[in-house]
Amino acid sequence: MLRQLRESGDKRAARIVAGLPMDQDGVLDPYTVDRLLISVHTELQRLSEELRIGERMLHVLGPLFAAIRATAGHAGPYRLVDVGCGLGYLVRWLATTNALGPDVELVGVDLDATLVGEADRLAHAEGLDCRFVHGNAFDLPEAATVYVSTGVLHHFRGAALAEFFQAQAASPAHAFCHFDIAATRLAPVGAWVFHRARMRNPLGRHDGVVSALRAHSDETLLRAAAVPGIHALLYEPRGAVNPFCTTLRPIIGVRPQFEAPLRRALGRDARRIVGPEHLAEAAR
Repeated sequence: MLRQLRESGDKRAARIVAGLPMDQDGVLDPYTVDRLLISVHTELQRLSEELRIGERMLHVLGPLFAAIRATAGHAGPYRLVDVGCGLGYLVRWLATTNALGPDVELVGVDLDATLVGEADRLAHAEGLDCRFVHGNAFDLPEAATVYVSTGVLHHFRGAALAEFFQAQAASPAHAFCHFDIAATRLAPVGAWVFHRARMRNPLGRHDGVVSALRAHSDETLLRAAAVPGIHALLYEPRGAVNPFCTTLRPIIGVRPQFEAPLRRALGRDARRIVGPEHLAEAAR
């Protein structure tokens, strides 16, 4: 790990890893790694609270599920699957508020067993009607109706980003809604200021800035999400918002039959949606 970080030029990350306890063979202590991940994700939960991620996601998910209910041709239950859920903040917030209604099952999935275990512990302590699964979100035995994520897309690069969207198009899901960092020129500076002010963990501070630097452009996201069977839509594209205020914005994908109902359900806010054809026109 240290060699890969140094070869990639990320010397700060290498110093953080080198400071962690390891055995005589150079293997990191798993207990320390698990405790560190929970600590960092606890601080990320505070970030989600301050950025009102639950409310912002609901602003899109409410109309999206309204469109699905009106068009799908069958009653629920429906299933929302949060990809890379971490400590499950979004799923637990939706369960706490019951904002999507009793016909929506809430499931969080993550590849890290420790984070899933902590999310499950918190949900039980809070008495919430939701569940968490350790594994691949696209290998669940039950089909998702809508896939969502927060701060996951920038981890996928190149072909892996397109494969992420292709997996959802190949599933029975009706739609997806993925929030990620808006790639503005101010994003890395804003991330540095915010994380220095609000986060204590050096790993969390470093990761926040690196994530902002890795954010995908609007064009990259729409191009990757343009997969057969899905119409990709970007909410609040970069050129239509104040760069000083924009932190996260979603890319939405819907089966063609749900796009018109979604726009009707969004009402006036449908004007804030653009598709690939609008960005192509702007480029010309």
